[in-house]
Amino acid sequence: MKRFVLYLILIITAISMLLPFFAMFLISLSGNENIFADYKNINLNFCAYKNVFQSIPVAKYFLNSLIVALFTTIGQVIISALAGYGFARLKFKGTNVLFFVFIITMMVPSQVNIVPLFYIMSKLGWINTYQGLIVPGVFGGFGVYLMRQYFLSFSNELEEASILDGCTAFETFYKIALPCAMPAIATLAVFTFVSAWNSFIWPLIVTNTDSMRTLAVGLTVFKGSFRELTLWGELTACACICSIPVIIVFILGKKYLMTNPQSGAVKG
Repeated sequence: MKRFVLYLILIITAISMLLPFFAMFLISLSGNENIFADYKNINLNFCAYKNVFQSIPVAKYFLNSLIVALFTTIGQVIISALAGYGFARLKFKGTNVLFFVFIITMMVPSQVNIVPLFYIMSKLGWINTYQGLIVPGVFGGFGVYLMRQYFLSFSNELEEASILDGCTAFETFYKIALPCAMPAIATLAVFTFVSAWNSFIWPLIVTNTDSMRTLAVGLTVFKGSFRELTLWGELTACACICSIPVIIVFILGKKYLMTNPQSGAVKG
């Protein structure tokens, strides 16, 4: 009985979370004239998607977002894994103090960094470039903190065994510790990809042409191009397109989120 109640609660919760996505997809197929009509009388079509691709360069926006999100994720995972392992396993004088100072950066609102970041990007000549979109997102305190906490639980026996086998500190990191950290890496990758994909403020500030705009910014530009009439079908079609990569990334990373932390050590 308890299991039945638990499953019932989970099903209701899942439906409540999926319902807005279903409604969004339904609206995108309804056409602007049928948005508020009785759903029994709606004729579903893909005209909204066709109109979106004809009105704005959606493919270019999509490609820009994909490039920014992928390279930001790859960069942050690599840097966070290296820094997290160093803070967790390589003891040196001032480790805790340095880590504390590093973590303080997480307390600073991101909006505070916009002006100095823009100034730096301007001096480097990275305004309206992929470098300007990607590099600021590669460094983050959350990723380092997550990886450091994970590596603190890394088995001392495995580390000692690798040292006895003649592995250097770096070899121990990428042959033993890194495969064991796949659940943490998958979690960080999913969070970073979603954050980079949905990022709006920084891409809006650092880009000024259609050729470099991301999908989140392009969606706002599309919405603002119609002052008297809001094209709900086209807007929801854009929103559906925005949701596809995030869903795919979660599905691909889901199996690693439930992996045994030490399972990768067998392959190492």
